Parts: sequence; structure tokens; C-alpha cells
Amino acid sequence: MPTTVPAMTTAGPNKPFERGTVTRRDPKPHDVVIDIRYAGICHSDIHQARDEWGEGIYPMVPGHEIAGVVSAVGDDVTRYAVGDTVGVGCFVDSCRECENCRAGEEQYCLEGEVQTYNAKEYDGEPTYGGYSTQIVVDENYVLLIPDGVELDVAAPLLCAGITLYSPLHHWGAGPGKKVAIVGMGGLGHMGVKIAAAMGAEVTVLSRTLSKEQDGKRLGAAHYYATEDESTFTELAGSFDLIVNTVAAVIPVDDYLGLLKLDGSMVNVGVPEEKLSYHGFSLVAGRKSLSGSKIGGIRETQEMLDFCAEHGLGADIETISCDQVDEAWERVVRGDVRYRFVIDTATFG
Repeated sequence: MPTTVPAMTTAGPNKPFERGTVTRRDPKPHDVVIDIRYAGICHSDIHQARDEWGEGIYPMVPGHEIAGVVSAVGDDVTRYAVGDTVGVGCFVDSCRECENCRAGEEQYCLEGEVQTYNAKEYDGEPTYGGYSTQIVVDENYVLLIPDGVELDVAAPLLCAGITLYSPLHHWGAGPGKKVAIVGMGGLGHMGVKIAAAMGAEVTVLSRTLSKEQDGKRLGAAHYYATEDESTFTELAGSFDLIVNTVAAVIPVDDYLGLLKLDGSMVNVGVPEEKLSYHGFSLVAGRKSLSGSKIGGIRETQEMLDFCAEHGLGADIETISCDQVDEAWERVVRGDVRYRFVIDTATFG
């Protein structure tokens, strides 16, 4: 029979969170039942719950940075066993048949991947996320969290980690490459860690120098303030790759001027307003302006294994389930270093 479990729910845009319940399905043959231990708070949770991106489904239970322990498996599950430490990221299903799914790029499913929350399963049932104590997910969309990465610092890797790993991996960050990370927040701090572990020379481009000490502690070789106009002159033509993590309108042409010949700038932050640029900023140096979403299941597992190998996890602040509203306001103010994580044991 379906199971009713505690969850933090919001009834609509700008409505406070309340303790409530959601119903999790009875496990199907390939399903994994996960007792959630920690759930990271992503800024996209706020965008979606406040309906800033539209199409909000309420009541909503956000959360797509989920780390927990397998408590039961369906009869035909082969990948996981009770007691395994596992994670769930931004999606819980895809069509499995389109060319992108077959290529292991399920995040770009041509039928539309099923998001972990604020979405509907292919059978029409709504999805509810990780601000809860349990979730049931098909084994093909569950990730193994390796030994060496604690569950609390692993949770944000399921979004923030893969969001940065994927473009850094795809565009070839590594020894001999100069990489700039724009923004020093939940995404940016993971970008610094991962790019440095890949062997790249990392520079942080942040509005001010207030987090310079943190940036260098996490692996940045250089740190510059973008509010200082001389930064764009001093660093012109410096970088092979720029990954922009900020969800704000920026002067794209100025940043493109920081790229070398054949350099690429990749956006992973999504502002509410449109970004604009002049075509000459690209053609003058055979530069590329691109975007990246998250990663497929195969690449996300690769990222988790990479983080375990290099001892990487998110810098976190752990909160109780009753502190979500307060934490969200702090995220909006940029007052967290660098990811809030809900301890689901606080549901009691």
C-alpha cells in the first residue's frame, strides 16, 4: 500500500512552509525506497516554489539534492540493496527511448525528463521532492554515494556538484587550462573545488573581494572583484573557459572579452531577464557562448566517484526542517556559505 510520510509543504507562491505529509507509492519491481537523511536547499527551489519560473504545482514539496539510505527494494532491483547510501538528483524518470536518453543525457530527454518535484510522472501523478523523510525512485535514476563522502556534504552534489562538473568536464577543464568561475555561491564554490581538483588554474570572478579567503582555501589561484572595472582590462584574453554561475544579468560582452582565442563561456545560472551580447564579441576571437543544465545519470555517478576520490563535498550549514523559511530568506540575501542542508531527523 502507498505510504504517508512527513514533509515540508508550501501551499502557493510566497506561502510559508508547514509540516504536512505526502504519499509515496508502493514500490514497483524496479523501485528503490530511500529513507532521506539530508536534503540540500537549491536556489531553484525558491524560484519554483515562488512561481518565478511559472507552472508551479501546489502543494509543493521542493528538494532535488537528496541523500539517504536504502530501506527497501522492489523484486527486480539489481543495482542496490538495503543499507546502501544513495542519492537522488534533479529528475526521477525520462522516456528512456529518445536519442538523448540512449546517449546517457537523460537531462535533455526529448519527451521531457520527470523532475524530482513540481512535475508529473508520465502517469499523471505529481512528484514531491526531498524536503521529506522518504522517497521512492526507479533504480535507474538513483545514484550510489561512495564511501568517503558523508551524506550531509554529499546532498548538494546531486545538483550543485553535477551542475558544475558537467560543463567543466565537457569543455575540458584540466592541467594547462585557465578556468574562471563567475560567482562564489552554492554553485560557484563547487566549481572552484572541482576545477582545481581537475588540475586547472582557477580564478574566481566575484562582485567583491569579501570571499577571497574562502575562494583560495577551496582551490582558487586568483580572485578578482568584478565591481572594479580594471579587472576586465587586466584579465582580457586570459581564459580558456568561463563558467557563469550567477542568476543575474551581467555584461556578457565584458566577460567574453576575458576569453582567449577559441575560448568558451558557459552559463549555468539562469536570470529572470534575458541576457544580451554583441555578435562581434564572439566572432572576433572565434569564441563560444553556451549553456549547460545538469548531467545525466552516468555523468552524475562519475561526478560522485570523482568527489570521493578527491575528498570533495559541499561546504554546508545544517538546519532543521522548521528553519526552511528563514534559510530561504538567507539564500536570497546571499547569506550562506555555501549550501543549506536539511537534517530530516528533525521531523521527529
